[in-house]
Amino acid sequence: MKDSPSIELHKMLKGKLSINPKKQVESMQDLALVYTPGVADVSSAIANDPELVYDYTMKANTVAIVTDGSSVLGLGNIGPEASLPVMEGKALILKEFAGIDAFPIALKTQNPKEIISITNNISPVFGAINLEDIAAPSCFEVEAGLQDIGIPVMHDDQHGTAIVVLAGLINASKVVGKDLSEMKVVINGAGAAGTAIANFLTCFGDSRLNICNSVKNVVLCDSKGIIGKNRRDLQGYKKKLAEISNTENLRGSLSDALKGADIFIGVSKGNLLSKEMVSSMARDSIVFAMANPTPEIMPRKAKDAGARIVGTGRSDFPNQVNNALAFPGVFRGVA
Repeated sequence: MKDSPSIELHKMLKGKLSINPKKQVESMQDLALVYTPGVADVSSAIANDPELVYDYTMKANTVAIVTDGSSVLGLGNIGPEASLPVMEGKALILKEFAGIDAFPIALKTQNPKEIISITNNISPVFGAINLEDIAAPSCFEVEAGLQDIGIPVMHDDQHGTAIVVLAGLINASKVVGKDLSEMKVVINGAGAAGTAIANFLTCFGDSRLNICNSVKNVVLCDSKGIIGKNRRDLQGYKKKLAEISNTENLRGSLSDALKGADIFIGVSKGNLLSKEMVSSMARDSIVFAMANPTPEIMPRKAKDAGARIVGTGRSDFPNQVNNALAFPGVFRGVA
């Protein structure tokens, strides 16, 4: 069986990243400037004023992409080694779209306290931390535990995804001629991305930005069905989600939640959304099927079932709704 084009490319490249010097060493004088004895002057200056590290080293323009491999794309807990191609891709995107140097740090631990400790201890090298593909609820603990390390920290699966989804919904609502704040939104997947999207949609309204008010009717579903105050199996962050969502106290499955819904947001697994479910939604429905690499429903099927606007998380389909559209600009802004 022939390898896929992506396998062939990665086999040829042996990774998508390399380290290249900004200064070529062409003489003994060059070596004396970039290394000993000249570099001692630079180190001494930084020792006297640590803020000079941003002027004299790579730190100002370098991001660490930290993962434990516990929630990679829609593939799940595939581990640090298998996460590396994805982290390399993130680093490539940061370089290509924002001119930022980034390095993948795939950790061989899924203990939140260990991840916090390791990331904190490597932070002197980096100007910001991009947490990536860490499963809920560990991701919430890790992000919170790194907020005081002196450099920006963002969990891209949460905030990068939420930024792009909100931007896409603002535009889509204009196309379908509906008020976003009045639409019923169903989010399938109550992990890192789903939680952040729900929080964003229920609190983003700001008259200063001249955008619509917060969405009043958000329903979340996990693998067991609709999240609501009636559920007795909810713990931790899911109990909090029940407080901000499902104002109609709906019960049942994803198909029950979608009846009459205006918007479907999928941050779950492939092929979970049927044509019948889409057909049960409101007229001019919006479907963001963002599971990767396989969407919750393929775009053609969603359109055939009556969806007016369809987006996925894939780069090879129209209407890409993916955190890659946000995180390069976010990190460029904080660098």
